[in-house]
Amino acid sequence: MNEYIGNPAQMYGAEEVRLVGGKGDGMRLLNVRNGAGLDFTVSLDRCADISRLSYKGVNYGYFAPCGYVSPKYYDNKGAGFLKSFTAGFFTTCGLTAVGTPCTDDGEELPLHGTISNTPCESYAQWVRDGILHIRATVRDAALFAHQLVLEREYCIPLFGDTISMTDTVTNVGSTTAPLEMLYHCNVGYPLLSETARVTIPASEVTPRNAHAAAGLSACLTMEKPQRGYEEMCYYHKMSGRTAASISNESVGRALSIEFDCAELGCFTEWKMMGEHDYVLGLEPGNCYPDGRDVMREKGILEFLEPGAQKTHHLTFRFA
Repeated sequence: MNEYIGNPAQMYGAEEVRLVGGKGDGMRLLNVRNGAGLDFTVSLDRCADISRLSYKGVNYGYFAPCGYVSPKYYDNKGAGFLKSFTAGFFTTCGLTAVGTPCTDDGEELPLHGTISNTPCESYAQWVRDGILHIRATVRDAALFAHQLVLEREYCIPLFGDTISMTDTVTNVGSTTAPLEMLYHCNVGYPLLSETARVTIPASEVTPRNAHAAAGLSACLTMEKPQRGYEEMCYYHKMSGRTAASISNESVGRALSIEFDCAELGCFTEWKMMGEHDYVLGLEPGNCYPDGRDVMREKGILEFLEPGAQKTHHLTFRFA
């Protein structure tokens, strides 16, 4: 024990709170901070995603116009996802659908799946060997349909500059289930600005459409907010243990997202330089956001057999 402090909460910890009022009324949030200046919020009613995050007083994520929206307002038709897309530091897309709404194998699928609008059914926190652990369980299941369980664990050094996340998805049902996951990591102002430098060590970059192709040469160049800006998406081919990063000398801060391409073999850059819609998505995944039907046609779609598991590891490093 540190003899200088009266309670560990003076330096670090995780405290559960609830929102009052508006569309976020009643939502459970876990406010987490450590002794190195890392401060973030885990949204327990939204798949234990990270909504807000700052490091040493500087904001790193993007918070969408809708703000906090409870799952009870979720619209699962077409692109209704956008009405409650808080974005935040990251949103989990999946577990059986990512990207464009479509019909695949007779199933009507909404934009980016439903998991980010699913509450955790349980969570726990503890400190061991100088690490704060937060573990949450999220169930994505229905009668006569897929039955998947996501176990998510965050590890935060009490005086460090990283968040390590481990996700394990288990098929607890009796039928084979599609598995699509994309980690929609959203960088916002002031880390994101026209002075930011983005590094994605890709061997090949593919624009999503003709509009993105026109901006291919400047895909890593950030710009000032522009009225009427149309989003551009790029698919970056990487290999091995790798990282995408952004740094900004104007605020003296940086972020890297580390992952293993053997687990997450697809990487999407979402460049959105609009006024108020000013965000850069750095998105590791096991698929691209073109719809599950397209992933099936291209032979990219993954499946989980009954009783099988798939684990993903991500490390967020702050400077």
